[in-house]
Amino acid sequence: MINDLNVIVATDCGSTTTKAILIEKKSNEYRQTYRGEAPTTVESPFEDVTRGVLNAFAELEELSGRKILDGEKIITPARGNTGVDIYISTSSAGGGLQMMVAGVVKTMSAQSAQKAALGAGAIVMDVIASNDKRLPHEKIERIRDLRPDMILLSGGTDGGTVSHVVELAEFIGAANPRPRLGMTFQLPVIYAGNKEAQERVSDVLKDKTALKITDNLRPVLEKENLGPARQEIQNLFLEHVMAHAPGYKKLMSWTGVPIMPTPGAVGEMIQTVARKGDINVVGVDIGGATTDVFSVFDGVFNRTVSANFGMSYSISNVIAETGIENIIKWLPFEIDEADICNRIKNKMIRPTTIPQLLEDLKLEHAIAREALKLSFEQHKALAVGLKGVQKQKDISETFDRVGEEETLIKMNKLDLIVGSGGVLSHAPRRAQAMMMMIDAFQPQGITMIAVDSIFMMPHLGVLSTINEKAATEVFEKDCLIYLGTCLSLTNSGKYGAQCLDCVITYSDGKKRNDLLLYGEIKVFELGEGEKAEVEVTPARQFDLGVGKGQKITKEVTGGVVGLVIDARGRPLDLDCRKVKEPMDKVLSKWNMAFDAYPN
Repeated sequence: MINDLNVIVATDCGSTTTKAILIEKKSNEYRQTYRGEAPTTVESPFEDVTRGVLNAFAELEELSGRKILDGEKIITPARGNTGVDIYISTSSAGGGLQMMVAGVVKTMSAQSAQKAALGAGAIVMDVIASNDKRLPHEKIERIRDLRPDMILLSGGTDGGTVSHVVELAEFIGAANPRPRLGMTFQLPVIYAGNKEAQERVSDVLKDKTALKITDNLRPVLEKENLGPARQEIQNLFLEHVMAHAPGYKKLMSWTGVPIMPTPGAVGEMIQTVARKGDINVVGVDIGGATTDVFSVFDGVFNRTVSANFGMSYSISNVIAETGIENIIKWLPFEIDEADICNRIKNKMIRPTTIPQLLEDLKLEHAIAREALKLSFEQHKALAVGLKGVQKQKDISETFDRVGEEETLIKMNKLDLIVGSGGVLSHAPRRAQAMMMMIDAFQPQGITMIAVDSIFMMPHLGVLSTINEKAATEVFEKDCLIYLGTCLSLTNSGKYGAQCLDCVITYSDGKKRNDLLLYGEIKVFELGEGEKAEVEVTPARQFDLGVGKGQKITKEVTGGVVGLVIDARGRPLDLDCRKVKEPMDKVLSKWNMAFDAYPN
């Protein structure tokens, strides 16, 4: 832990842009003060990532008046208005870290390996398993064709199967894969399986790959041990992948701590926030090509990346997956299907364009809702308890659905949702971002909702590894914009039925009484940081997470949007036959409640 840092410069080298921020300690607290941005230069004609970093620094110097560079050298330590104390960076340029994972049983060791790779910030290109029903030549061909940056091989509990693990190693050896970057180097392979198979796996792979052996990530069925494998992935990311990417050797010599993969750093920040506040958190970063979802529930961290759901390059995949009818249901106006398709294809082939018409903006927000929802469903499917572990069940659990039983994501225990990515962070009105997140994630009970103002979570994630105080101070004061608290039902009912009464007592003693019908959503004034006591009494058939008809009294915190009470039920149903009035009118009422769009 490095504590005596007063001036910190951090960059995130993304696929498109390199974003630099300056963090300074002023009046005994850390604040983000200036921000610079420049195109990333990892690809031709520059093929040197440091050019983009220097350009971003140049903008920082111009805006802040602080001299950071002496030629192409970073001045350290900081003295007066010259230099910085440390430079740190993350990177996802050049496609980030692309991995394949392998394990004996798809839903057990292979799934644990997938979690380890995702948690380290990788994109998992494929999961090979002994029982995935593919023939040996198909697996070998797949490994050869995909050319990952790294392979994580696992399988077998300690003392368990050896032959299946060795067979997987033989597939990798037979494929003789070449790394994506650095053609003359051997592909890094991490073995984190049955320790009794280490010698035989080594015999098969040591001459063909850069093999590293670490602790078994599933030593017994009841326990995962993902830390050593994740650490080895981070080490090899620097030693092999980053070292061979254009300009990264020079960049690594500039940074005070190892460069982290961007999603790995965001995950680090989410875990820090959850640990510090002892809360359950879900974070999402929706990009042009992919959507990352992070969660920490009861201290268990999970990350998934939905590689095909995004708002520009992958926008057509969202429509293909959800169906155009699920996009139309969010639109409060009539529009032809062909017209929607044309607008979506335009966005895909011109990914940097932004909506010019109000209709286009509403369409983009409708697609974002579905992209977020699909990504979150994938996350819930992967963030599950360990398979293969025998559990005792009581009779009531027998009737629960399997998916609900296994996922670790319990919406009525969720404290905070953090949204990031252009469509959320740069929505013209903050209320639009809040609506999108409520509709997509459908929180239950009481949940705070926030957005990352300028996507600085990666910078703060790597900072948290050396100075947690600085990272959390900037995160809370400059990074997060609290939109407000959402209080929601956890069950459904009859549209139009009297649903709940609420009494809001503000900090100055003023009270406001209101009632909501089922299907309504209301926004109450409660400014950023302001506190109020809310007493909500649901009708006897409705539940706010503590039992049907049970009253709740809680102190809640406001945000830039306010306090939202959502009486639309869960799961949110947009079936016009049930609401008994035209859906476009219902959607318009919801939008008006938030003052989300101009009239």
